[in-house]
Amino acid sequence: MDTLILARWQFAITTVYHFFFVPLTIGLSLAVAIMETSYVRTGKEEYKRMTKFWGKLFLINFAIGVATGIVQEFQFGMNWSEYSRFVGDVFGAPLAIEALLAFFLESTFLGIWIFGWEKLSKKMHAATIWIVAFGSSMSALWILVANSFMQQPVGYTINNGRAEMTDFLALITSGHVWVQFPHVFFSAICTAAFFILGISAWRLRRKSKDIEVYQKSFKFGIVYGLIGAVMVILVGHSQAQYMIKIQPMKMAAAEALWETENPAAMSLFTIGNEKERRDVFAVRVPGLLSFLAYNKFEGEVKGINDLQAEYEKSHGPGNYVPPVAISYWTFRIMAGLGFVMLFLLLYGLVKLLKKDLDMPPLYLKWMVWAIALPYLANSTGWIFTEIARQPWVVFGVMRIEDAVSNTVSSGEVWFSLIAFTLLYGALMAATVFLLKKYAVAGSEGLQLAEGTENPKPIVL
Repeated sequence: MDTLILARWQFAITTVYHFFFVPLTIGLSLAVAIMETSYVRTGKEEYKRMTKFWGKLFLINFAIGVATGIVQEFQFGMNWSEYSRFVGDVFGAPLAIEALLAFFLESTFLGIWIFGWEKLSKKMHAATIWIVAFGSSMSALWILVANSFMQQPVGYTINNGRAEMTDFLALITSGHVWVQFPHVFFSAICTAAFFILGISAWRLRRKSKDIEVYQKSFKFGIVYGLIGAVMVILVGHSQAQYMIKIQPMKMAAAEALWETENPAAMSLFTIGNEKERRDVFAVRVPGLLSFLAYNKFEGEVKGINDLQAEYEKSHGPGNYVPPVAISYWTFRIMAGLGFVMLFLLLYGLVKLLKKDLDMPPLYLKWMVWAIALPYLANSTGWIFTEIARQPWVVFGVMRIEDAVSNTVSSGEVWFSLIAFTLLYGALMAATVFLLKKYAVAGSEGLQLAEGTENPKPIVL
């Protein structure tokens, strides 16, 4: 297996591992901030117990997320040195701002929040977790500014074989940033909501002590999740329309659309012959893809074959078609799970509107398992985003085979791939163990430091 394939596998594995933790960090920090604000406004102790319980689980997730994230930037220099050389001048600014401003802001005030329960006023203490939530979102924003340059390069010029930034404002106001960031942000809210719902459902099924905390958490999770799910779908629609403008091949691959159509039919189910670029079996809805693209049942959507011909004229000979099967199915898994989550949340909302807090046991059981749904949707969404951009690492500017390090051997990449996979697997097992341990202990199992109400520090 050559170095390029191994380097891609390594980056994919470590990135997917890391992204298990990122959405929960963003969504749960905001959820904990809202819970503590409710405690400050009402003075009710159950909101304080909610804040401390979900805050403890947030801390575990945050710590492991930091540990797995450090490797990402190092890989640029190890396996992708040509890529680093090419985009370093562009990526330097947003990644530096992310580390020096957003991450340090987040981590500093998280420390104040952990140890400041009895040292700060209620309002001041609540303000610290709001700053943590803001820092988490800003960290994601600056990372996505960098990623958006890979999707839609703007504000740069090529000088001595390198992309040099010429317009920082163009970089941060790129249209791709402002359709991608809301999608990530609201998917993070969904992730946190289903995390809260799943654990609360598990506690409610067992009629745990401190039942009021879990009932309130479940109600909160339903409303929080609905906001996230509805917004993800709406923003995702805008993102798809923008994608057709800047990366039409990605949408064509997502729909297995081989030929240009006007109006364009949307695929409900397709089995295709990728080598021959044709359908073997397909169920399509006439005009629906045009509606999704232009909000009307007519409009041209370019197909793979025509786009391949266009790219050959503009970029030279080569294969510009991404892996269609992977693109097609990851897109559908992501979108399909989004609607499954929405239906689960709507059922819970109907029960709450009827003032029926006694959720059916089967529904609670489903919600426990539903914790996995946003993780699967997040992962397949990112796989689609990156795979369907192939063969470009920076769209239209740099191909992926030109980005890999020239001096790293396949043996060295094999070693680091195996090492990182095993290490991350161990970290994942430790994280699941800790989350399960403290979730089982529950809000009533919070260990209090002797003579105070402060939770004892978690030793990781």
